[in-house]
Amino acid sequence: MSDQPNPEKTPSEKTTSPVKFRAVRGVRDILPPETALWNRVEQVARDVFRAYGFAEIRLPIFEETQLFGRSIGQDTDVVTKEMYTFYGRGPSRVIALRDVITSWPLADKFSDDIVKHFVTQVDLFLESWRNDAEGAYTTSNRGEEVQAISEVTIYWNDLRASLADSRRSFQLANLIQERLRDFRSQEYISLRPEATASVVRAYIEHGMHTLPGDVKLYYIGPMFRRERPQKGRYRQFYQIGAEVLGQSDAPAVDAEVIEMLMDYFARLNLEGATLFVNSIGCTDCRPKYVETLRAALRQPSVKDKLGADSQRRIESNPLRVLDSKVESEQPIIETLPRIAEHSCESCRAHFAALKDELKLRGVAFEENWRLVRGLDYYTRTTFEITARGLGSQNAVCGGGRYDGLVEMLGGPPTKGIGFAIGLDRLILSLQEQGKGETASGPDVFIAWMGREAWPSVVKLARMLRDAGVSVELPADEMKFKKALGRADKLGARYALIIGGDEVASQQYTLKRLSDGVQNKFAAENLVAALADKSK
Repeated sequence: MSDQPNPEKTPSEKTTSPVKFRAVRGVRDILPPETALWNRVEQVARDVFRAYGFAEIRLPIFEETQLFGRSIGQDTDVVTKEMYTFYGRGPSRVIALRDVITSWPLADKFSDDIVKHFVTQVDLFLESWRNDAEGAYTTSNRGEEVQAISEVTIYWNDLRASLADSRRSFQLANLIQERLRDFRSQEYISLRPEATASVVRAYIEHGMHTLPGDVKLYYIGPMFRRERPQKGRYRQFYQIGAEVLGQSDAPAVDAEVIEMLMDYFARLNLEGATLFVNSIGCTDCRPKYVETLRAALRQPSVKDKLGADSQRRIESNPLRVLDSKVESEQPIIETLPRIAEHSCESCRAHFAALKDELKLRGVAFEENWRLVRGLDYYTRTTFEITARGLGSQNAVCGGGRYDGLVEMLGGPPTKGIGFAIGLDRLILSLQEQGKGETASGPDVFIAWMGREAWPSVVKLARMLRDAGVSVELPADEMKFKKALGRADKLGARYALIIGGDEVASQQYTLKRLSDGVQNKFAAENLVAALADKSK
């Protein structure tokens, strides 16, 4: 029967459906005309930030994993669950040899050949590690690594001296395997989940603390977190951020950073942008508040009404309980001790001065005592900006002061404050408010007819482009009506009509497509005519 499979058919004759590739879950393509809005939002940031003395820094997309472990926190969800981490620029031969050695099936008795082969593999491993250690390769856990190599070397020497004793050889081989199973001679790197740590790393690495005054830096780019995709949240997402690093923690520094942010949102015409501020104290007063908060959370009348996540945070990071968005927990949280009641005199004075500075700049704000940061190096000022059109998760920007971070990452004593804007959510908010924009079409569509006109057409297109006019030049001749239809669909402002008569007279017809008005111009007058929208 004709519908039966044909066993005689060769593989090359069999038909297969083409593979349809799609974007990986949690990421997406940003297409025209939406990219026009992205470009405008980014350009406005560059213009505003430059006006406040900030310069752009361009950072690598991945860093050593431990940079984020130390800056964000080893026990945070970001570090433990959400980062994309993989082997980096490390010695793959060392890892391969380690894997061979640790997976070796050991027996109570070794034959001479097996013992010698095992010893040889360990020898190759140690030699490879030494070669890598002498090069540019570095890791964040070099001290632990050297200790492991030292112990393995001792066991290896003992093993070579004990080849005749099979039981002792077995014990030493076991020790080598055991030690190498925890060995990490490979640089773990992670796609950046945020950029503040990278900015601080660059600040330290390049000795930017020697520059005069405060160092003001901003960045624009993608970040990566493996979290559940939802509206406005993606696994590859984008941020605009800025950091001020220097020696001053004056409230005026904080206020100017916030003023710049509100100026930026105003220029984007973002409706409903609301600023919330708080002070989370300092290393003197915050620890006492944290213990007071923990004690309150441990009370059965409080703890038993909290969900599993909040109960877990009571011991690990009680400040995070204040971040809870669980509806049933809100009345309980409102009864908890507030940090303002436990701040030291210095922190209270700093926060009061910040509010005065914001009023001086005409920046409206609201106080939010629950606006906290869980890591120890954060200090005093925290702030958040929300916008309309995003539902309950309506924050588009968060920031604060982090005076201890540079020192934590190995730098000199340095004050710091910064923020990050969720660009995806900002774009979404603008679109929900009807502030999206479509990509504009070309200024001019050249409708040409006759091959004899082509040389003049190419020269005119080049002249207009050199003057900054966007030109769409079809490669193939089109009938006049079809050419105008194409120009209209592309959203062109004008059609430049060129045929044999125009070339001969050196007078070219420029037609405004919005109303059909047309005039003739010499080539040298075309740019001026295009610049004048009234023509």
